[in-house]
Amino acid sequence: MEIFLDLNEIKIKEYLQNHPEFLDNYVLSHVEPDHIQTWLERKKNDKNRDLCAVSIPKSCMHSESHQMIQDLSLTLQHQPTKYDVLVELGNCISSAINADGFTLFLADEGDDSLYIYMGQNARGEAILTLAKTNEVEVPLYVARQRKAIRLSRNNGDYSNYFKKKPKIGHILCQSIQQPDGKLIAVIEFFKHESGYAFQDEDEDIAYSYIIWGGIALHYAILCMNMNKNKKLNDFLLMVVRSIFQDMVSMELLVPKIMNYAQRLVDADRASLFLVDSKQQELYATVFDVGNDEQQEGKSSPDIRFKMGTGIAGIVAETGKTENIKDAYSDPRFNHEIDKQTGYKTKSILCMPLFNQTSIIGVVQMVNKRNGFFTEEDEKAFEMFAVYCGLAVHHTKLYDKIRKSEQKYKVALEVLSYHSTCAESEVQRLVPQLDNQFPIIDDYHFNSFAYGDDDKVCFAVHMFEDLFGLRRFDRQCLIRFTLTIRKNYRNVPYHNWSHGFSVANTMYTLIKKTSDVFRPIECLALYIAALCHDLDHRGKNNKFMADTESPLAAIYSTSTMEHHHFNQTVAILQNDGHNIFSKLSYQEYKQALSLIKHCILATDLALFFPNKSKLTVLIETEKFTWSSKEHRLMIQGIVMTASDLSASAKPWDVQEKTVKIIFEEFYDQGDAERKAGKTPIPMMDREQPNEQANSQVGFLSGICLPCYKTLYKLIPETKPLLDMVQFNLNKWRKIAANEETL
Repeated sequence: MEIFLDLNEIKIKEYLQNHPEFLDNYVLSHVEPDHIQTWLERKKNDKNRDLCAVSIPKSCMHSESHQMIQDLSLTLQHQPTKYDVLVELGNCISSAINADGFTLFLADEGDDSLYIYMGQNARGEAILTLAKTNEVEVPLYVARQRKAIRLSRNNGDYSNYFKKKPKIGHILCQSIQQPDGKLIAVIEFFKHESGYAFQDEDEDIAYSYIIWGGIALHYAILCMNMNKNKKLNDFLLMVVRSIFQDMVSMELLVPKIMNYAQRLVDADRASLFLVDSKQQELYATVFDVGNDEQQEGKSSPDIRFKMGTGIAGIVAETGKTENIKDAYSDPRFNHEIDKQTGYKTKSILCMPLFNQTSIIGVVQMVNKRNGFFTEEDEKAFEMFAVYCGLAVHHTKLYDKIRKSEQKYKVALEVLSYHSTCAESEVQRLVPQLDNQFPIIDDYHFNSFAYGDDDKVCFAVHMFEDLFGLRRFDRQCLIRFTLTIRKNYRNVPYHNWSHGFSVANTMYTLIKKTSDVFRPIECLALYIAALCHDLDHRGKNNKFMADTESPLAAIYSTSTMEHHHFNQTVAILQNDGHNIFSKLSYQEYKQALSLIKHCILATDLALFFPNKSKLTVLIETEKFTWSSKEHRLMIQGIVMTASDLSASAKPWDVQEKTVKIIFEEFYDQGDAERKAGKTPIPMMDREQPNEQANSQVGFLSGICLPCYKTLYKLIPETKPLLDMVQFNLNKWRKIAANEETL
């Protein structure tokens, strides 16, 4: 083996030439001349020279460094964890300084404790044992001072330390730090008593290796953190998918959260406590989940305790995470639970669950299976707790919504009972359907001449006349019509009488134009006309929006029209009311779709764009009955024409209707004035002289254009156009004071 000597090279070389037996296994470097002979004499008497301390020459040290970097690179490639690099680094240094072995102590950022590294578990996590302070005073000194220390058994200062290590004769203890000075570990190399003490050069070599190994360690930590983050992200994604699927009840969510929390930090037990803010208590419906993922936990609905009691109570009160490594040494720990269960609590990780700034619960992990809960566990669990907090919050909201839904169902049942016709009413009207009916397929039919029961019979008769009873049940039809009547409110104008009158106009139009609309369209048009103002409150959409009505919050556009349609569907869903029950699925679906379209078309805000499109199609001769879109447009115009048909009734009916309409307008004006708003003149009870002018504007701006457009496509509707024109002329004369009401 080649020898390189730094000091007094000639003298040392001469001496060694005279003692060639020492050249076999020893290499010298940095050896003081005065100690050469003593050193060599000691080597001469050594029987196990392979285990003796050796001084490594510079070239050999460089060669070893290169080999070490190569080994560390391979370790980093195949086992890219901090622990693997530290172990490989320890092996390299042990070989370089002829140490018999080493012990690795990992540092904890949170305190001054050191943990003895015992290997890794199947998940790649370090198995750690908390080192007792009185047994690791040397590593603790190195950790605090960040200085290397060399000791031998005969060293008086630390003689007690060696009493606990009977076979150890010499130690070299050094700290391993990151470039920023953060302590990662303390490594203690040892030799048996038969070996020689560690020298200065051993310390220098170890330090040099640690510097080189620090590079690999830095990238190992980066790689390990990246892998941990990836695993954590994958885990959290799985958690989110899973727990957000079960946000239907706390009974399903809580065990799932605790099982995932166990897996995240490898805890033996888990508990979740929810905050009762009213009582200032914590409570648990599922108190304890063990290490079996399928275990549902112990249902303990009576577990309640005050905020500030025990570790969980303190966390709920302060909102700060508690990581306790030795539960029995913490005075806040409640020993009684362990006595009751026979389970020994060693370590605790307890963290709050937040909803924005409020604490809604606490998750408590007990006994990490390998070692103790670390700062990394805290960080991972902190991210996990965010999603858990959201899930718990939304599950609570869902519980409230579900309870509200049940209350709503109960209220709906009560309401349905009072808003559904009685069976006695159905039986009372059945015989009346066999009576002789007046001519009702007339645009000028006067509904004021008949009572409400008569109108029900007329409505059933009109339906049977249009569609027959082959696919419809008469008693169901009577029940449906009676309930429709009952769900029109007792307001001045938009009441059952108005609903019937619109249905009568639609019936007349369909009868006189039998080839215009298809059967399913006729069915939808008639039912839509009959139901188009169900549950009308006598107020328009603008009033609903201005007064922030709940209906306006549900339907932002065509508020009342959407409500009318939904009321229609609700009545159809009542027992014995589904007049469409014998239709096929496709027919039923199409009928409901057309009914919705037709009822929404009665919103005058939709009439104007609809009329403009139709006018362009008519003027350009592009309108075609074969187009689905064009047919929907004309259905909308037909609905508006039927809804406004009071303006196309004979003058005596028109005059009476207008008085009723204005009474409803004035009621809305009164409500607006009560709400601190000024009603428009048409709705101001104090300005009755505005009636004629408002009617002139209404008939000339809305009604006349509607019936003119309708007449161009359906000439059979000319009587409607003529009567509107007649009534408009009358209102103009009244407005000009040429006539009086």
